[in-house]
Amino acid sequence: MAIDRLEGRVALITGAGSGIGRASALRMASEGAAVMCADINAEGAQTTAAQIAEHGGRSATMELDVTSEDAVKDALAQTVQVLGGLDVLFNNAGIGGSQYGWDRTIDVNLSGVYYGTFHGAATLAERGGGSIINTASIAGLNGLLSSASTQNIDLEVEEGAGAYVAAKHGVVGITRQFAVTYGPRGVRVNAVCPGYIHTPMTAQIREMEGAEEFLASLHPMGRLGQPEEIAAAAAFLASDDASFVNGVALPVDGGYTAR
Repeated sequence: MAIDRLEGRVALITGAGSGIGRASALRMASEGAAVMCADINAEGAQTTAAQIAEHGGRSATMELDVTSEDAVKDALAQTVQVLGGLDVLFNNAGIGGSQYGWDRTIDVNLSGVYYGTFHGAATLAERGGGSIINTASIAGLNGLLSSASTQNIDLEVEEGAGAYVAAKHGVVGITRQFAVTYGPRGVRVNAVCPGYIHTPMTAQIREMEGAEEFLASLHPMGRLGQPEEIAAAAAFLASDDASFVNGVALPVDGGYTAR
């Protein structure tokens, strides 16, 4: 049976060029939403939009660097102009922590989400309400297993992990604060907290010998997640089925945070 929970609505999804963002764009479009596919990788966003069109959906694309506050503000306005509205904002764009240092990780994973939430909440409130979803992580709820537990500490890896955990904890805090502030104005703000997911972002670590088996063992379900499983949670939070869900950091992690 077809699901049309998002029929007539417009969603802006950042990081829509691959992974969780692409899966979420396809899922929300399949439920009736018109989707603005935004990504710093314009080609990736165009590919996602083309896949939506192949299935009869409506979409548009833009190149977006979420570390630019002005660009994020423009993206919100452009979505309204091009697609005729804005009802759902999914601040999903992010980078892995191990490949980057503090400044870049915080810029993308925390500041980028803050700009989207800050300006997006105001935009949605002015338009009568809506739903914001932020991509946090299990790293927003827990510390990650670390090389610091061994005798040989890789400082570069630790810097990346520390920045990633700090950013994702910050995303959870932003989510809760704006849920409190904008709930009275009809804007729900929630976060999804994925476990380790089969995406391009985790490919580098998964390709290390024995890494995928080890990561799978950290999840009580004994496997990594799929992007479509996060997309399903995001679509729920975007819909009226979640009409009384606000300020939640929802683990979608195969039981990782239940250990």
